[in-house]
Amino acid sequence: MATTGLPTARTGRHLAVLRDAPATVPAIVAMALFVVWAGGEAGYPVTHWGPGGLILLALLAIALVFVGAPWLEMPVTVRIALAGLTGYTVLSFLSVLWAAVPADAWEGANRTLLYLLVFALFACWPQRGPSAALLLGGWTLAMAGLAAFVAVHLDVASDASLQTLVPTGRLEYPAGYANAAAAQWLMAFWPALLLARSEHLPWALRGLLAGGAVLLAGVALLSQSRGSVYATPVMLVIVFAFLPGRVRTFAVLVPVAAGIAAAAPFVLRVGDHLRGGEVVASTTHSAIAATFFAAVAVALVVALGAAVESRTKLSRDARQRVHRGLAATGVITLVLVLGAGLALAGNPVSRLRHAWDTFKGGYVANSTTGSRLVSGLGSNRYDFYRVALDEFVAHPVLGIGADNFQEAYLVHGRSSETPHYPHSVELRTLVETGLIGACLAAVGLAAALLAGDRAILSRDRLSGYVAAAALAGFAYWLVHGSFDWFWEFAGLGAPAFALLGLACSLTPRLSARSPRAAAGGPPWRRAQATASAWQKRWRNRRGLGSLGVAIAALAALAAAVSLAAPWLSRLQVESAARIWRGAPQTAYDRLNDAARMNPLSDEPYLVAGNIALRYDDLARAGREFSLALSRTPDDAYATLELGAIESARGRRVSALSLLARALRLNPRDPITQEALAAVRMGRRVNIDELNQLVLLKAQQFA
Repeated sequence: MATTGLPTARTGRHLAVLRDAPATVPAIVAMALFVVWAGGEAGYPVTHWGPGGLILLALLAIALVFVGAPWLEMPVTVRIALAGLTGYTVLSFLSVLWAAVPADAWEGANRTLLYLLVFALFACWPQRGPSAALLLGGWTLAMAGLAAFVAVHLDVASDASLQTLVPTGRLEYPAGYANAAAAQWLMAFWPALLLARSEHLPWALRGLLAGGAVLLAGVALLSQSRGSVYATPVMLVIVFAFLPGRVRTFAVLVPVAAGIAAAAPFVLRVGDHLRGGEVVASTTHSAIAATFFAAVAVALVVALGAAVESRTKLSRDARQRVHRGLAATGVITLVLVLGAGLALAGNPVSRLRHAWDTFKGGYVANSTTGSRLVSGLGSNRYDFYRVALDEFVAHPVLGIGADNFQEAYLVHGRSSETPHYPHSVELRTLVETGLIGACLAAVGLAAALLAGDRAILSRDRLSGYVAAAALAGFAYWLVHGSFDWFWEFAGLGAPAFALLGLACSLTPRLSARSPRAAAGGPPWRRAQATASAWQKRWRNRRGLGSLGVAIAALAALAAAVSLAAPWLSRLQVESAARIWRGAPQTAYDRLNDAARMNPLSDEPYLVAGNIALRYDDLARAGREFSLALSRTPDDAYATLELGAIESARGRRVSALSLLARALRLNPRDPITQEALAAVRMGRRVNIDELNQLVLLKAQQFA
């Protein structure tokens, strides 16, 4: 009887958790969606996050219908956060009106809408410690499981596959971008580490979380992301300066850091060998084995310590002595780490000067030996930031429009890169939505962080631990995203805003007592609490009345159309790109459908023009590229192709005009320079050769 009753008791507790926080159910579905995105290019393509946005919209609608509108009990800070982020989303949509590329602005606004939906789903309804721990712990362990799958996949891969999965010695799989690949593991690392310190979780789970943290960090290290290296000390300062429970954090961090340090030499050797062109199957196997061994060892150590803690009842004096001992050990460790860091770094002034010089100097020739993690800050970000700040100064109030940075950089940049985004979430906000957008976003985020801080200080210790862990995951995304383009990866941004919303959901509410919360009181109080709770739920379901329901329904419909149209249009474009060789007319028909579905995008016409060029149909190609320019007048590529077509037709004057304009729009493009020079010398542009060069250039940048 006892054996059969145990699962029933556990099931009852789980159901009780969901009854206390019914919004947990749609939130679990959302977390599962984020894990799916993490396994598929980090949710970057619109064909991934577009339908995902519709799913999230449906989950939010389900919560509103079946759980009730939460306005009456929502804390003021959460309301302000929701209002600020809603205002920023509305402004992003309005930026379509003044953006040079309206289709890109629409896509950027839709992505912002996606993050708003995620935040609302997680922040609006109250959570309790157990339900929030279920959400955060489940997502963290799922990410650790995905990291384990990636590690095993690398271990069994052939040398040829490794060259694809780990190009230039950096793991890009499954995100497709090395820095994003590292970030998605490290966003889960910090919640895993901070949850493992909670004495309110089972000792086995704490060990599993600590081992998962080691595994997540080990797989992230395979990407050799310099951004993660610089974000880590910032995160350590944030965790120890702003989050309570520093001694407990240090006690868990020590074995986790030791496990990472033990596996790191084996892991870094993989990238070093690949950069040197060596066969690395055995090296990869050693790295994966070392990572798993370190993760298991740390899991056992932390689980053992947690088990001892849960079974040992220390006196108050003994606890204070342990606390003081760990604190003293932490201070000594900090001094030793700082001393070792200064000794390794050498003269700090020289190191800072070297870092600035490499940051400003751009890319340098990569060495085939040594880790890129200590190779300086060489990249073209300095030039990206320079152009972004110049554009902000030129358009300080409303910005240039969401996701419209590329056209500005083509004109004013100095590097050979053609970045679509400024590589900084702060600069993205300033340059694309101006001071108004920056203020709206800042107010929204500040209010959300304030709500999360209140949750950390909650009387419920488990709620405080979960809120701290969730905010740490969001903080990592924000810190690392301050010098990378993480806003554009839905698989990074959506879980980040979910974690921020989860912390807000743990903020004490105006009426946090449920019928179960008063179960221990006298009968009259239990009856009063039950009646009050159901009365509030009924009022919440009534919400703002019929007018409010109508407005909400219209807003949901508009959001659904906005999310669906670009997604369906892109599906048609991709379908046409697959079938054009065997069925060109069907491809043209699908591209026309795509153009109707997304009335702002020039992409269907660009693809149709390229198909026409493959069939030497210059007349149709000219019409298609002209239609593309009617939607995006400053498109350098369409202007170049039209100029080449005019040259092939023998229309030298119009070709010169178009090619000169293409060069003004993209002054550093060598292909446009060569085409214009050829026409000026009286020659005709060979369109096939030109397009081969364009394709080769695109492949090089990819």
